Amino acid sequence: MVPGLFVTLEGSEGTGKSTNAILLERFLRSRGLSVLALREPGGTALGEEIRHLLKRTDLPVPPCAEGELLLFLASRAQLVRERIQPALDQGISVICDRYFDSTLAYQGGARSLDLETVKTLNRFAAGGCIPDLTFLLDLPPEVGLRRIARRLGRGRDRMERESLEFFQRVRQSYLSLAAAEPERFHRVDADQSPVAVQRELRRVLEKRLARPDAGPDRIVRFPAPPAGGKVLPPE
Repeated sequence: MVPGLFVTLEGSEGTGKSTNAILLERFLRSRGLSVLALREPGGTALGEEIRHLLKRTDLPVPPCAEGELLLFLASRAQLVRERIQPALDQGISVICDRYFDSTLAYQGGARSLDLETVKTLNRFAAGGCIPDLTFLLDLPPEVGLRRIARRLGRGRDRMERESLEFFQRVRQSYLSLAAAEPERFHRVDADQSPVAVQRELRRVLEKRLARPDAGPDRIVRFPAPPAGGKVLPPE
C-alpha cells in the first residue's frame, strides 16, 4: 500500500492557514483521494483539551515558556500516534493546520527557548513523522494582526494577543526554517487574494502528487474540523 501524503500549513496569525487547509482537503477529495484534515494543537480528545487550556486568557498565571512548549508537544505526541501515523499507514493523506515547525518558530524563535532542546523534544514528540510538504503562508505580521482584529475584535485568544515584536520574531524564524529545508517548504505570499493563494497551493500540491511516490490507493472519509473564513469551492 502506498503511504498517504502528509501536508502541513504553517505561518503566523491571520495568514489563512485554517481556511486553506479546508480548501485543500476539498480539492484532494475532488481528485478522488482519501483525506484526513487535522489541526494543532487538537485533533484528539486530549489535544482539544490542551488547545482550550493554551488559548485561555483568564488564567491567574499564564503558562511559562517551558510549560507552554511541553503542552504543545503533549498534544502533538497524541495526535501523531492516535491519528496521523495510522492514517498515513492506511494510504490516507493528511492535511494538518500547524505542526512541529510552529513549535520551532513560536517557542524556539519568539520565546527564545534553546533551539537545539526544542528540536530534540520535537523529534521525540513527532516520533519521526515528518511532513512531505510544508506550505509557509507568509505575511507581514502587522497585516496578519489587522486581519485578526477585524475578524475577532477583542475576542482574541492568549497567543493572538502577543505583541507585534513577538510576531516579527515568529516570521523571521519561519523564513529561516524554510531557507534551511527548501525541498520540504514552499513559501506562499499570503498577502495575495484568497483565490490566488489557493491556486498556488493547488498547483504545488498537484505537482507533488504527480511524483511516483505519492498517491493514496483507498478512499476513506473522515470529517474535517471546523475552520473559520470563507470556503471556496474546488476548481
